[in-house]
Amino acid sequence: MSPQPENPLASSTTRTEDEFTPEERRILLRVAHHSIESAFESGEIPSHPPSPHLAEPRGAFTTIYFQAQLRGCVGYVFPVSSLYHTVAQTARAAAFEDTRFPPLCREEAPELEVSLSILSPLTPIRAEQIEIGRHGLLIAQHGHRGLLLPQVPVEHHWDRITFLEQTCRKAGLPMDAWTRGASIEAFTAEVFCDSDVR
Repeated sequence: MSPQPENPLASSTTRTEDEFTPEERRILLRVAHHSIESAFESGEIPSHPPSPHLAEPRGAFTTIYFQAQLRGCVGYVFPVSSLYHTVAQTARAAAFEDTRFPPLCREEAPELEVSLSILSPLTPIRAEQIEIGRHGLLIAQHGHRGLLLPQVPVEHHWDRITFLEQTCRKAGLPMDAWTRGASIEAFTAEVFCDSDVR
């Protein structure tokens, strides 16, 4: 499965309970930077998780910023590999494969700010159970699928209905598809960035 581009705005206000220790966060952020920087050298992506926890399969998105502006964001919704390798893969994809932006230049790499969103497993949810700032959404119907991370409605000041409508829109569905049989699944995300661990 190919990683999917997304456009979240990182915000620590969307965290639930912290699952990852400060050291694990530093490791994951370092591997993201190393994966990007090594593309200009060896091209090898780090692939040996340093702990069983970071070896667990997890979905994750990597967002990169350059001079406080979004520069790329790519992720996996579903757990297709170890978290450690997923972060390495999605960081490089965000830097060089997000089609909304030109590939990253070597000169930009040292100034990047990286934000990671580590996803929980998807679970079905009823519309009235959705909590803004806690849940991300995946809405699907007739082969169309759209996902928005928990940060998005917070940053855009959306209410629950607008969040549902915009996720349908992201899927290429009518904005009221969530009321007409589209499946709704939710997830949470632990979000952290370089400035959180400095």
